[in-house]
Amino acid sequence: MGLPDKTVGEARERVRAALAALGLALPPRRILINLVPADLPKEGSHFDLPIALAIMTAMGILSSEALSAYAAIGELSLDGRLQATGGVLSAALETIGLQLGLICPRSQAQEARWASDALDILAPETLRGLLAHFNGDHVLTPPELETVSASPPVADLAEIRGLETGRRALEIAASGGHSLLMTGPPGAGKSMLAQCLPSILPELTHEQILECSRIHSLGGQAAGSVLVTQPPFRAPHHSTTLPALVGGGSRSRPGEVSLAHNGVLFLDELPEFSRACLESLRQPLETGSITVARARQTVLYPSRFQLIAAMNPCRCGYLGDTTRSCRKAPRCGEDYLARLSGPMLDRLDLSLFVTPVSPLNMITLPPGESSANVRARVCAARARQIDRQGVPNSQADATSITLSTEARNLISQADERLRLSARGLTRLLRVSRSIADLDNADIVSAPHISEALGFRLRSPLPSQQ
Repeated sequence: MGLPDKTVGEARERVRAALAALGLALPPRRILINLVPADLPKEGSHFDLPIALAIMTAMGILSSEALSAYAAIGELSLDGRLQATGGVLSAALETIGLQLGLICPRSQAQEARWASDALDILAPETLRGLLAHFNGDHVLTPPELETVSASPPVADLAEIRGLETGRRALEIAASGGHSLLMTGPPGAGKSMLAQCLPSILPELTHEQILECSRIHSLGGQAAGSVLVTQPPFRAPHHSTTLPALVGGGSRSRPGEVSLAHNGVLFLDELPEFSRACLESLRQPLETGSITVARARQTVLYPSRFQLIAAMNPCRCGYLGDTTRSCRKAPRCGEDYLARLSGPMLDRLDLSLFVTPVSPLNMITLPPGESSANVRARVCAARARQIDRQGVPNSQADATSITLSTEARNLISQADERLRLSARGLTRLLRVSRSIADLDNADIVSAPHISEALGFRLRSPLPSQQ
């Protein structure tokens, strides 16, 4: 009792079969399991192990005193093996505050160990092994923390020839965690640039690894697998639904914006996403979190992601090319751009038009600078930001940015022509601060403002750049 869903209700059969595999028969009495609080819906298979342990305690097979020092989580198979389930890392972090140990499946011992080295963890493979531990027949050894080696990203900037403006925009975006919109014809290299971004991003801190892994574990993305040790890179298809993007569903699971926390959310073919999906990104882009409110519950998920978007200038993709554009140009580009709202475009820090490299230049041009060299500059700039203000420039207080006199004058002139909003000015100053950090400068000068203005969104259409 206690509002169990179908999965929890089926635990009676899994627990009965698992106990039968141990040679235990349930007593011929009614067994009542009360899941509290009674008004909160219960869901998931992670209740199997706690239910089995409670029954074995009530039957006198296990000592209630020994079990009182542990919390338990895990799914039971019909033969008594412990199966991986979501939320183990979150459970481990919560048991630390409750001053309890944790019993979890063996396959998720490393996930639980990352919560704390001091956490008492019992990670058996089977229910029989756990029973043998408490009976003293075979003591379970606590799992040791294993170093997780991060696999290098597949794409490297050295593979990109030309596209110097795009490479520069990518470096600025990576150094400060800024959002970026790339517009260009098909095959110009927009997606390739985006796929190279993870190769130049700084490594996650220990706290960020725990935070990302916890979200992925809740979303069922990391059950039984290694932790998220690299900045996440999420690239949902443009047919993605609103609950899949922002979170929700019957279980209020985290969506793509939360799974991309501390990482990158890449939206290719941006105007092809539904308007509801695009407008839903406005709040997390500002606050770094999203509230998933459903009839049964309300959940707050972190969603501090770096938005990288790509789009064609029009539906046919060749606006600005007189030899290939359709007969509806330039009206087709204006209609295509109208799929994006002004408030959404105002939240994008950098914007550029990616001009494709000719086939001849792709053959004759030398390879570009490697991601390792660019990443060294990005990490140095990010370290300056953390030492100065504790957060990347994308989250910095714009009023604390020191400007030279020439930079202030240039901003005044730009405001008269571009009519910048308060948000637009704030993002312009943040991007300028990132450019100054890449130059190892303490004060933002006029050249830094000028370069940031060159990337400030006016219109992604090639004829209006």
